[in-house]
Amino acid sequence: MLNQVASTAARSDSLRPAGARPPLYTPQERARRDASVWTLVQGLLAPIQFLVFLISLGLVLRYLWTGQGEQAAALSVLVKTLTLYTIMITGCIWEKVVFDRWLFAPAFYWEDMFSMGVLALHTAYVYAWTTGALSSPQQMWLALAAYSAYLINAAQFIWKLRMARLDHAASLASASATTTAGVCA
Repeated sequence: MLNQVASTAARSDSLRPAGARPPLYTPQERARRDASVWTLVQGLLAPIQFLVFLISLGLVLRYLWTGQGEQAAALSVLVKTLTLYTIMITGCIWEKVVFDRWLFAPAFYWEDMFSMGVLALHTAYVYAWTTGALSSPQQMWLALAAYSAYLINAAQFIWKLRMARLDHAASLASASATTTAGVCA
């Protein structure tokens, strides 16, 4: 069965137009991804983090517009940072399980690189908050910069999810065509 899957994957590679990108996952990586509990963890944490982001964004903007709710805004950014670190750590575990690399697997290299910038901005906020290195309004502007980077990074991952779904659909179509061709022959 595994040889049949590898053979089908090799055939689909040979059918891919020149210059087309390789699939995001090999059949073995897809199987590890689908079998891993960390895939579910990532799938649950991503929308939770986005909800925390939306709430925090509202609190930060409210503070910047009205000057009210400084403590709530500051704490919300800390909660957002905690959720970011949580999803990054569990994402590293997921990457190790699926790609046998803790970080910077070729399929997610640029997303991981940008994630480092997102982490740096969130960490800079925590540093500024704990040390008072920046005023409260400056801290909130730093949080908005971190949030802008987070949105770009989230879009990167959503794009990769879309590419993985398209790859899977193409793989199924290729396998179906191969099976049909074999039956007709």
